[in-house]
Amino acid sequence: MTVRDIQEILHATVISGEEHTDREVHTACGSDMMSDVLAFVKDQSVLLTGLVNPQVVRTADMMDMVCIVFVRGKQPDEAIVRLAESRDIVLMNTNLRMFTACGLLYDRGLRGGNDGNE
Repeated sequence: MTVRDIQEILHATVISGEEHTDREVHTACGSDMMSDVLAFVKDQSVLLTGLVNPQVVRTADMMDMVCIVFVRGKQPDEAIVRLAESRDIVLMNTNLRMFTACGLLYDRGLRGGNDGNE
C-alpha cells in the first residue's frame, strides 16, 4: 500500500510532502501516546494520531515512519509542518476518528507491526 492509497482510503488531505506519496507503507500505528509509538518499532509505517505537537514528528522520525495522519480534523501549525518537511515525512489530516481510520486501513490489509496479528 502507498501513502497515496492511505490518502484515498481515509479521504485525507495532504498537508505537506505530496512528492512522497508514492512511498510504500507496510504497517500502521494509531496512538496519542508517543511512548506507545516508541514501543512500536517497525520501518515504513504510518502513524495515526490526534496529538498535534512537534514531538509527534520527532517520534515518527526516530521510528523511520514515512507518514503522519492527524485524525479528527486536527491541523498542525506551521512549525510542525516545517519540521516534517525537513525530515521528508508526509503529513495528512482526515475528519475521521482514530478508531474508524484504523479500521478502514485494517480492512484494506494494513496491519500493526509488532506481531502481524494487530
